[in-house]
This record gives sequence, C-alpha cells and structure tokens, in this order.
Amino acid sequence: MKFRVTASLVTLFSTSLLAQSSPPAPAPIQVMVLGTYHFGNPGQDMHNMKVDSVLTPAKQAELADVVSRLAKFNPTKIAVEALSDCTDFVSDKFDGFTLEKLSKDPDERIQIALRLAHQLGQKSVYGIDEQSNTIDYFPFDKVDTYAKAHQQSAALGRMQEKVAEMIKQMEAAQKTKTVRLMLADVNDPARVLSDHQNFYYALLSLGNEKEQPGAELNAAW
Repeated sequence: MKFRVTASLVTLFSTSLLAQSSPPAPAPIQVMVLGTYHFGNPGQDMHNMKVDSVLTPAKQAELADVVSRLAKFNPTKIAVEALSDCTDFVSDKFDGFTLEKLSKDPDERIQIALRLAHQLGQKSVYGIDEQSNTIDYFPFDKVDTYAKAHQQSAALGRMQEKVAEMIKQMEAAQKTKTVRLMLADVNDPARVLSDHQNFYYALLSLGNEKEQPGAELNAAW
C-alpha cells in the first residue's frame, strides 16, 4: 500500500548561460523537480484520486501549454520516476515515442516528460527510480500493527482522514482548474510542507525506544 500525492517526478536539468568572469568557472547546473498527481488513475496507492481524462482535446491543450512553459527552462536532460537497466540510466520509455501516443496513454510521465523531450528534440529520457528486493519501501503494515498495539489507532486514523479529505478536495479542484494550476498547487512549497506534516512527519510519533515504524517508513519512502 502506498500514499503518494506528488506521485511522479519529472526532473529537468539545465546549464546556466550567465556570463562568467575570466578565467571562466563551470556554469552552475540548475535542477527543476516537478511533482505531479497521477493522470491515469492507476489505483496503486493507499488513497487514490479519480482524475478526469486528460486525453480530451481541452486537457491536451492544457498539457501542451504546461510543456511549452517548461520548455522555457531549456532542460538539457529530463529524468522521470522509472526504472532503467542501463548504466547511463537511459529509460526505454522514450523508445519509439510519437505524438500519437499522447492521445492514447494518460500516464503523466508520457504527457509531460516525453512530450517535453520530443518538443525539445532530445534523444533520451532518464529513469532514476530505484527498487530493491530486500527493502520494504512503504512498511505501512508495521505502522498499523504498532498503532494497534500501543493504543494509537485513533491517531493514525486521524492522519488517514486528513489524507482522504485532501484527495477529495483535489478531485473536486481538477474538474474546474487547468492542469497548470493543479500542478502549481501540488508544487507549492507551503502545500508540500503541510501535506508532509499531516501524514509522513506525523507518522514519526508512532514509535518508542525499541520500535520506530514511522521513522522506518519515512526513511525508506
């Protein structure tokens, strides 16, 4: 079980073109991290948001606007939350990509990252997700077990209620707001901090001198 609000990450790297004094110093590398909500309703999380289709002409126009704005950052490399078997982290998700795919697959990585890479004429998109068969990345079962054993189920329930209410509000908002405004909300620093405090950081209270399931979940996730 998982809970993700900014479930997918699109990471953009850009090299600054600011003039340098002599001798020239290496240009600083700028990184933009864009958090998104799931566009395609994969239903893989603990709390799942029902999103209206992004394959409609209106939503496709909104996504084209988002990508055109991101293109102004002029990223030289684009990375997504995906696995890669290559030593250089190149993802096979961009293999054979054509604009026709935008009308068929709602995946946010395709709709934003691959669309952007194609628009900029880039040859590769990078997969920077990490998975291991030995790590439990979201040990919520341990958190739940601890809460039940230490009379903290009510507290955990309140955390869940806050998440459910947030998802409900997002579902309502996406029906009237553009994709650009939805992404602006999701990436607002105050919003991100509030979301984390209401759930992830709140889980840190579930633990004692012998067990720290809340901390373990934060560390792995």
